[in-house]
Amino acid sequence: QVQVVESGGGLVQPGGSLRLSCAASGAYFSRYAMAWYRQPPGKQRELVAQITSTGSTIYADSVKGRFTIARDNAKNTVYLQMNNLKPEDTAVYYCNAAYGTHFWGQGTQVTVSS
Repeated sequence: QVQVVESGGGLVQPGGSLRLSCAASGAYFSRYAMAWYRQPPGKQRELVAQITSTGSTIYADSVKGRFTIARDNAKNTVYLQMNNLKPEDTAVYYCNAAYGTHFWGQGTQVTVSS
């Protein structure tokens, strides 16, 4: 069983930045594919960004050029740097670890509002 814990959410003004962190347990973290998803109010969960065990990344079109996903295998942690935030980025952000099966965190709220 892999434990996944997100942190770093909060309230930010449009144009601001936040960095989300996700810590995942297990001795094989470097082999996990890690991803961030989000679920806006009243909408379905959607993929935001993914990073594979080899460091390859993909991003949703809506966040390309603004968000960056990165991983630190020594710390069993993946990050999501979010810049130039927009009100439409408001959502609960979930971290996902994939290693044979999928493991989810509890989510962290990001609210972009003036």
